[in-house]
Amino acid sequence: MEPVTLTTDRLVLRAPGPQDTDAVHTCAQDPDIQRWTTIPSPYLPEHARSFTEQLSPDGWADRSMFTFGVFLPDGALTGMLSLTMRSPGTAEIGFWAAKEHRGRGYTTEAARTASRWAFTHLGVDRVEWRAEVGNTASRAVAEKAGFTLEGTLRSATDNKGVRRDCWVASLLPSDLGLPSTTPYLPAPTDRPAPTGAA
Repeated sequence: MEPVTLTTDRLVLRAPGPQDTDAVHTCAQDPDIQRWTTIPSPYLPEHARSFTEQLSPDGWADRSMFTFGVFLPDGALTGMLSLTMRSPGTAEIGFWAAKEHRGRGYTTEAARTASRWAFTHLGVDRVEWRAEVGNTASRAVAEKAGFTLEGTLRSATDNKGVRRDCWVASLLPSDLGLPSTTPYLPAPTDRPAPTGAA
């Protein structure tokens, strides 16, 4: 698949390329990004090159991961966002924000925009967000973007060789007023739990 560009009133979401390598490397020096994401630490120039020249274009080409750089109209990189296909109809969203651009709602705006695109162009019926327990900044972005927290998964993420618990949340097409590609029958919440069979 050829990369696409998405725009909002404030942002341009486009696939990162070689011209963005230096900006990605600079942003990724932030200790918080290295702590809470699975990027290598220390994050070296060759890691940024591999990301912009191989990982991102390969993901678009084989439709396994759709990576967007989140830019201001003047070209400043505010963050990065990826939608990784986990199973048919389900994509996992991940993102980080450049330190100097946090607190302005850019990542929330980008997450909603990319999720809407996934629902309308990829046949996705569930966008899932996961983050290590304690990553309250990422959780705040997800919740502001409309994701519903579903719980904590034990030992469900591996960050630099250490298994950790993570939060999980989801966004469905109906949360954005969109139809699903397949019927969805939510579990009833007002009935007592079934008894007898185990």
